[in-house]
Amino acid sequence: MTVLHDEGLNAQELAVWRALQRAQVRVARHLEAELLVAHDLPLASYDVLTHLAEAPERRLRMNDLADRVLLSRSGLTRLIDRLQRDGLVVREACPSDARGLFAVLTPQGEGRLAAAIPTYLRGIRTQFLDLLTPDDLARCRAMLDKLGLTEGP
Repeated sequence: MTVLHDEGLNAQELAVWRALQRAQVRVARHLEAELLVAHDLPLASYDVLTHLAEAPERRLRMNDLADRVLLSRSGLTRLIDRLQRDGLVVREACPSDARGLFAVLTPQGEGRLAAAIPTYLRGIRTQFLDLLTPDDLARCRAMLDKLGLTEGP
């Protein structure tokens, strides 16, 4: 198939890229299913709540939050609307910018997140980490470092 190789990708490169995509989707689908069943919490909501929980004062400007999650700005706005209806977050005006808004984690949101964290971590362990050796993880980390995709230690 010359169409697949016109941009200079060989079969092995394309296979690795596709495997990486499938791995991410497989793990994300598992996490989504587990979080929905156990906590009625979609993976995107978990992600937003986690970023808010890790932020100073449990709040982030909507623009900053949008940069951290894998959602469009409009998708994030709709998700924050749902989380606000469920009492998990509130919006607060930004005192330094009349047009700016903060998303703020509520105590109810903090509790829902705390209940969901073990499910999320267990899913990562069983669907990803337990399948790799310590050497595999070190190589994976080194590759992601090259791509500038790792955070923290």
